Amino acid sequence: MKHYRNIIFTFIITALSLSACDNQHGDNARHLINLNHLKHLYTEVTLENGNEAGVINIYSEYPDYIYAIEPNEGFSCVDDVARTLVFLSAYTKNCDDPEIEIMINNLTGFILSMQAENGYFHNFLWGDMSINKTYKTSVAEPNWWSWRALWALSEIYPELSENLAERTKSATEQIIETVKNKYLELPKDTIQLEGMTLPNWFPAGTAYDQSAILMIGMESYYNNIQKDTALFDMIEKFAEGLLLTQKGDQNNFPYGAYLSWNNLWHAYGNTQSYAMLRAGKLLGRDDFIESALSEINYFYPYLLSEGYLHHMYIIEKEGHLFEMEKSMYPQIAYGIRPMVYACLEAYNITEEKKYVDMAQEVASWLAGNNPAAQQMYDPETGRCFDGIGSEKEVNKNAGAESTIEALLILQTIKDHPIADINKIYE
Repeated sequence: MKHYRNIIFTFIITALSLSACDNQHGDNARHLINLNHLKHLYTEVTLENGNEAGVINIYSEYPDYIYAIEPNEGFSCVDDVARTLVFLSAYTKNCDDPEIEIMINNLTGFILSMQAENGYFHNFLWGDMSINKTYKTSVAEPNWWSWRALWALSEIYPELSENLAERTKSATEQIIETVKNKYLELPKDTIQLEGMTLPNWFPAGTAYDQSAILMIGMESYYNNIQKDTALFDMIEKFAEGLLLTQKGDQNNFPYGAYLSWNNLWHAYGNTQSYAMLRAGKLLGRDDFIESALSEINYFYPYLLSEGYLHHMYIIEKEGHLFEMEKSMYPQIAYGIRPMVYACLEAYNITEEKKYVDMAQEVASWLAGNNPAAQQMYDPETGRCFDGIGSEKEVNKNAGAESTIEALLILQTIKDHPIADINKIYE
């Protein structure tokens, strides 16, 4: 009987907290921005060092959406906890929810516990609550998870209590100093690859995709934590490199696309346009803004006409660019969200409504405007399916990455002064 009383109590508290947020988010958002599955993925744990923390379970498998552990990595990671904090930092701006406040504190504590002595972050947590320090996707190094940790901690910093804010400030200062020491004076070397001259002064040499996350994280750190103007030089250095990765133009393939890694373009995490727009505003560099608008104006319509793409390799021969390999699938929410972010930021700068229209069209991928004609995000459950494998194949698992990326899409549209969240599900 006690078990059922606990269930009823939890239901009432959740309903009350959701109602408080819903009243501030409006009727449309109440229907679409559903945190139920995210809260299902959230778990409070005691780490190996004895600290209490909150984690987000990575895998949630159809049909019962139970958790799963990846044998080489673990069950939770900085990547997805960071995504969650970026979402919650936006969600809570119009929502006073004690339950969400507890989640934020616990998730922040988890990320802080994953920082290594070198300033970078480990990524994965094992099932026994110890940190995975050795697998290639979890080493504390200049990589995706470290940049996401910086972005998330910088975004959530204004929402934290004094003690947690001080710990967060110290952690972000450490990684910022590490990054400056490694990249600020790094020579602007280039490499020749598949007929193209490409910049080689990014993390891992040519990790242009993840460097965009680092640029956004540095800007957030500057805005929210410390007015460190040395970061201007860092952001500018990466942005000038991204200019060299942009290929094609209005009339020539690949129509202004930024390469992601070496000669590869991929949809997932392709945040370069958004980062370039932000950098252009911050630094007063119109060339950065015009470059990003070129990708949005010419390459994004190409992607829409193709029914979206997953990746393609680009080569240059005799002054012309060609695709060496191209694939439509899989398609995932992580490939959609960067486009929505860029389109809405383009409107913020230009005030041209066409960019809001494009953002809403791209976001409608969640509602079934996709090659599988399948609703990917379900407003009734808050789940987002993990991907589209073909016109007839949808992966109905609903893991952390997909669900949070969908919520990020919806939240940024909901918060935008012109965009209409209802347009997505018309």
